[in-house]
Amino acid sequence: MVLCGSNGYERKYYFNEEFASLPDEVKKELQILCVWFTEECGGILTMEFDQDGALEFKHITSEYDGYYDEIGADLKIKQYREERRDLLESLELYYRLMFLGLDE
Repeated sequence: MVLCGSNGYERKYYFNEEFASLPDEVKKELQILCVWFTEECGGILTMEFDQDGALEFKHITSEYDGYYDEIGADLKIKQYREERRDLLESLELYYRLMFLGLDE
């Protein structure tokens, strides 16, 4: 399930309204993360939960995009995982409890 994403080609941000109950501060932080990623690296970034509730970063690019920085994108995701660990783990817990019905 897609949580949010940013499209650097169309300069658009998407937030899945099924997560509307998240605090506004969290929504804003997600928007900043996604938009900043596509501004720096290009392409399209989505943050998605897998079937077990793990939050994944998925980035893709147009085959015609000669400016896309795949190595930079991987490094940026690694940086996000380290610097925003608490936020990402909290989102995973939220998803597991609210959407998967799991009791941690």
